[in-house]
Order: sequence, then structure tokens, then C-alpha cells
Amino acid sequence: MAEWWSIEVLHGEFSAFQWQQSYDSALIEAALTNGALDGTWHAGEWGVAFEVCFTTAEEWEAFRNLPVVRAALDSVPDPVNGLLIYRGRGGTSASGKPRRPRPAPSAAAVALPEPEDDVILHLTGSTPPELAGVGRVGSPVRRAGAAARG
Repeated sequence: MAEWWSIEVLHGEFSAFQWQQSYDSALIEAALTNGALDGTWHAGEWGVAFEVCFTTAEEWEAFRNLPVVRAALDSVPDPVNGLLIYRGRGGTSASGKPRRPRPAPSAAAVALPEPEDDVILHLTGSTPPELAGVGRVGSPVRRAGAAARG
């Protein structure tokens, strides 16, 4: 059964359209000479996608490992975040609008408890227990070294 594979290249340091112009013929020739049944390019505001259909996953792997394909993928405009390779046809959603998030299934969709009120401490109105008697009239004040001197 034939499977589609997608290579998406996003704009980066230079335009993905320039990348497509540089490697278009080489990728199509490599795909066709290595058993591809079909191939197509898509362009969007985000970049370009090359979709190619192979009869088996082994044919795809052989295509993917060709030196010309590796060279093309190594020279994408944004090598860190601008290259997506996956099984299936790709591109953006059909309407050209971002997909809306769906609610998470099962227990992750349960409402979280309401946040509790913050605890407020009035530090000016309280005294630590070990200093409760210090500073009042008639209370002894000692220094750490005073007890040692006697």
C-alpha cells in the first residue's frame, strides 16, 4: 500500500522559496528514480512542503538516505526549527486559519479546584516567641558575649 511522506521547510535565515528553487529538480529526480509514484510541492506563508508517495517504507528510507536528499535537508533556512519530516500529507489546515485547541480527554478535562485566598501575615503586629519579653520596660537585654563574661 502506497504511503505519502512530507518534508516541510519553514522560512528562516533566508526564504524557503529560495531553498525550493535550489533543490526542486534534484529532489524530484531523486524521488522518481527511486520508485516514487507521485510528488508535489506546496507553498504557503510559512514556507514550502514537498509531498512524495512511495510504495513501501523501504523506498522512502532509500530516498531519504540519498546524498542529494541529505545535502538538501542539511541546507534548509532554519536547521534547528525549520525542518519537519513525517508520514502523511502535510501543510497547513485547509482554511488557512490556526487549528482551535480541543478539550483534553478524560480526567485531564476535569475542572481544577478554585484557587485559595492568599495568606497575609502582618509582620509588624507580631513578635517571634523567643523575643517576646525583650525590649519591654524592665526586661533584661543580653548580648551573646555578655553571658560568657558573666
